[in-house]
Amino acid sequence: QVHLVESGGGLVQAGGSLRLSCAGSGRTADTYTMGWFRQAPGKEREFVANIHWMGVSRNYGDSVKGRFTISRDNAKKTVYLQMNSLKPEDAAVYYCAADARYPVGYDMQYWGKGTLVTVSL
Repeated sequence: QVHLVESGGGLVQAGGSLRLSCAGSGRTADTYTMGWFRQAPGKEREFVANIHWMGVSRNYGDSVKGRFTISRDNAKKTVYLQMNSLKPEDAAVYYCAADARYPVGYDMQYWGKGTLVTVSL
Protein backbone atom coordinates (compact mmCIF):
# COMPACT_ATOMS: atom_id res chain seq x y z
CA GLN A 1 0.00 0.00 0.00
CA VAL A 2 1.26 3.48 -0.91
CA HIS A 3 -0.22 6.61 0.63
CA LEU A 4 0.32 9.94 -1.16
CA VAL A 5 -0.13 13.46 0.18
CA GLU A 6 0.23 16.52 -2.05
CA SER A 7 1.13 20.01 -0.88
CA GLY A 8 2.26 23.33 -2.29
CA GLY A 9 -0.82 24.42 -4.15
CA GLY A 10 -2.17 27.93 -3.88
CA LEU A 11 -2.86 31.17 -5.68
CA VAL A 12 -0.25 32.59 -8.03
CA GLN A 13 -0.24 35.31 -10.65
CA ALA A 14 0.17 34.43 -14.29
CA GLY A 15 3.85 34.20 -15.11
CA GLY A 16 4.71 33.12 -11.60
CA SER A 17 5.97 29.84 -10.18
CA LEU A 18 4.91 27.19 -7.71
CA ARG A 19 6.47 23.98 -6.51
CA LEU A 20 4.22 21.09 -5.65
CA SER A 21 5.36 18.25 -3.44
CA CYS A 22 4.01 14.76 -3.02
CA ALA A 23 5.12 12.75 -0.01
CA GLY A 24 4.75 9.01 -0.26
CA SER A 25 4.61 6.47 2.50
CA GLY A 26 4.80 2.75 2.30
CA ARG A 27 7.52 0.23 2.03
CA THR A 28 8.12 0.57 -1.70
CA ALA A 29 7.10 4.18 -2.34
CA ASP A 30 10.66 5.04 -3.35
CA THR A 31 10.71 2.39 -6.11
CA TYR A 32 7.49 3.37 -7.84
CA THR A 33 6.92 5.44 -10.93
CA MET A 34 5.51 8.77 -9.78
CA GLY A 35 3.28 11.02 -11.81
CA TRP A 36 1.33 14.24 -11.76
CA PHE A 37 -2.07 14.74 -13.34
CA ARG A 38 -4.45 17.66 -13.22
CA GLN A 39 -8.13 18.26 -13.64
CA ALA A 40 -9.85 21.58 -14.18
CA PRO A 41 -13.58 22.06 -13.59
CA GLY A 42 -15.59 20.60 -16.42
CA LYS A 43 -12.55 19.05 -18.07
CA GLU A 44 -11.08 15.58 -18.25
CA ARG A 45 -8.09 14.58 -16.20
CA GLU A 46 -4.89 15.53 -18.01
CA PHE A 47 -1.45 13.96 -17.82
CA VAL A 48 1.18 16.44 -16.63
CA ALA A 49 4.39 14.49 -16.01
CA ASN A 50 5.85 11.28 -14.69
CA ILE A 51 9.26 10.03 -13.62
CA HIS A 52 10.83 6.61 -13.43
CA TRP A 53 11.69 5.48 -9.91
CA MET A 54 15.41 5.86 -10.66
CA GLY A 55 14.84 9.29 -12.17
CA VAL A 56 16.42 8.17 -15.44
CA SER A 57 13.38 8.97 -17.55
CA ARG A 58 10.83 11.75 -17.44
CA ASN A 59 7.78 12.39 -19.56
CA TYR A 60 5.72 15.55 -19.92
CA GLY A 61 2.38 16.51 -21.35
CA ASP A 62 2.61 18.76 -24.39
CA SER A 63 0.96 21.67 -22.64
CA VAL A 64 3.63 21.87 -19.91
CA LYS A 65 6.83 20.97 -21.76
CA GLY A 66 9.54 23.54 -21.20
CA ARG A 67 7.72 25.11 -18.23
CA PHE A 68 7.30 22.30 -15.70
CA THR A 69 9.96 20.01 -14.25
CA ILE A 70 9.37 16.80 -12.32
CA SER A 71 11.97 15.48 -9.91
CA ARG A 72 12.17 13.12 -6.97
CA ASP A 73 14.09 12.47 -3.79
CA ASN A 74 13.84 8.78 -3.03
CA ALA A 75 15.42 9.15 0.39
CA LYS A 76 12.48 11.37 1.31
CA LYS A 77 9.98 9.39 -0.79
CA THR A 78 8.93 12.70 -2.28
CA VAL A 79 8.29 13.84 -5.83
CA TYR A 80 8.23 17.47 -6.87
CA LEU A 81 6.67 19.44 -9.67
CA GLN A 82 8.31 22.78 -10.34
CA MET A 83 5.91 24.91 -12.31
CA ASN A 84 7.21 28.05 -14.01
CA SER A 85 5.64 30.60 -16.34
CA LEU A 86 2.20 29.63 -15.09
CA LYS A 87 -0.79 30.44 -17.25
CA PRO A 88 -4.45 30.76 -16.30
CA GLU A 89 -5.10 27.49 -18.15
CA ASP A 90 -2.78 25.71 -15.70
CA ALA A 91 -5.33 26.24 -12.94
CA ALA A 92 -6.61 22.88 -11.75
CA VAL A 93 -6.52 20.34 -8.98
CA TYR A 94 -3.18 18.59 -9.26
CA TYR A 95 -3.01 14.94 -8.30
CA CYS A 96 0.00 12.83 -7.48
CA ALA A 97 -0.02 9.18 -8.47
CA ALA A 98 2.20 6.14 -8.06
CA ASP A 99 2.51 2.78 -9.76
CA ALA A 100 4.96 -0.08 -9.83
CA ARG A 101 4.94 -0.19 -13.63
CA TYR A 102 6.92 1.82 -16.17
CA PRO A 103 5.82 3.00 -18.61
CA VAL A 104 2.35 3.60 -17.27
CA GLY A 105 -0.63 5.65 -18.37
CA TYR A 106 -3.67 7.09 -16.65
CA ASP A 107 -4.43 3.87 -14.78
CA MET A 108 -1.89 4.41 -12.04
CA GLN A 109 -2.58 2.37 -8.94
CA TYR A 110 -2.32 4.89 -6.11
CA TRP A 111 -3.60 8.46 -6.01
CA GLY A 112 -3.44 11.38 -3.65
CA LYS A 113 -6.39 13.62 -2.86
CA GLY A 114 -5.04 16.56 -4.82
CA THR A 115 -3.92 20.12 -4.26
CA LEU A 116 -5.56 23.16 -5.85
CA VAL A 117 -3.61 25.54 -8.04
CA THR A 118 -5.23 28.84 -8.97
CA VAL A 119 -3.65 31.20 -11.48
CA SER A 120 -4.84 34.80 -11.63
CA LEU A 121 -4.38 37.27 -14.45
